[in-house]
Amino acid sequence: MEITLLQHTSLAVCASAIRTCWQSFDKSDDGGEKDRELIDRVGNKFKHASTLEHLVYTFYIKGISRALLQELARHRMASLSVKSTRYTLKELKAEESYDKKDFKRASKYLVMTDHEKVNEMSIIALENLRVILKEGVSNDKAKYCLPESYKTELTWSINARSLQNFLTLRSSKSALWEIQILARKLYENLPFEHQYLFTCE
Repeated sequence: MEITLLQHTSLAVCASAIRTCWQSFDKSDDGGEKDRELIDRVGNKFKHASTLEHLVYTFYIKGISRALLQELARHRMASLSVKSTRYTLKELKAEESYDKKDFKRASKYLVMTDHEKVNEMSIIALENLRVILKEGVSNDKAKYCLPESYKTELTWSINARSLQNFLTLRSSKSALWEIQILARKLYENLPFEHQYLFTCE
């Protein structure tokens, strides 16, 4: 799994939005310590969390499973643009056949778990998909054979308020193991000066 922070809103923008409410622009320090304290006090301590929606982060996320993609779709206050299986299954069509023990080669397309039998069954599903594609079945039909472990990538944008909720829920030990990893990596890829707004187990 690879995470890249593509862009983020400056803390000064969020502080300015908060200062709009009280017309206290003269107290701004352009995203410095006073503004950082203001954002935390108003957004977190006073629970005026809508002000945190002015902070937006856009990540490029690569190498997650379609099972994890379904989990991301439950976070509705985020935008995602996902690699299309309609146009990209030709990559698999060009591969040689897979044996169920072909873990290393199959990991190009599949997220592997710590359970050997699950990985073997995923590789069998991958091979079935490859065979269907070789037979000339259209991608729109063939993609119904995709295993949940099939890798995808996406651009994901989320505001700070929603990201707080995401990190709280998804870094929990009760969350899907793969999304726990994603939550920690997202947190680690936040700008250091923004991390104080979030908690991640």
